[in-house]
Amino acid sequence: MKLIPIDVECWSGYKADEYPKCFYLDDVRHEINEVTDRWYQGDYNPEWPVSNYFKVVTSTGGLFIIKHDLQADKWFLCLK
Repeated sequence: MKLIPIDVECWSGYKADEYPKCFYLDDVRHEINEVTDRWYQGDYNPEWPVSNYFKVVTSTGGLFIIKHDLQADKWFLCLK
């Protein structure tokens, strides 16, 4: 899997960066219409950082997986 660093604007409710609202890729804003799935990567393997993953649908109908590395507080677009 290839990880591309992205900037993300998030909804912050009871905790910071609760879920992404939009992301920027190559200076293009991609508005997120729906989070269709999300999962958590725990700290079972020290080689893999603790992360949240979001499967999202954008306003243009694009389907993406976004990773939030919680330890580094960095966001990535996941590509195959």
